[in-house]
Amino acid sequence: MAPILYVVAIMGCADDGSQCRSARVEPATYTSIATCQAAMSDALVRNTDISYPTITAACQQQSARMASNDAPQGNRGG
Repeated sequence: MAPILYVVAIMGCADDGSQCRSARVEPATYTSIATCQAAMSDALVRNTDISYPTITAACQQQSARMASNDAPQGNRGG
């Protein structure tokens, strides 16, 4: 079974926090949900250039194969 990896997805939302759309995915992958969540605030700081009234982040699961095909592997949490 392939290991489960997590990525930080950056989303842009309307003023009231509704109608969120995926804007980008951080290139780093994490091996646990806890390390992914710990990285979310720094990810938001790096992505303030997105043109939406509200920007939010969420951790999403990706398989190891998807992560290696979609984004270069960066810092990995443990």
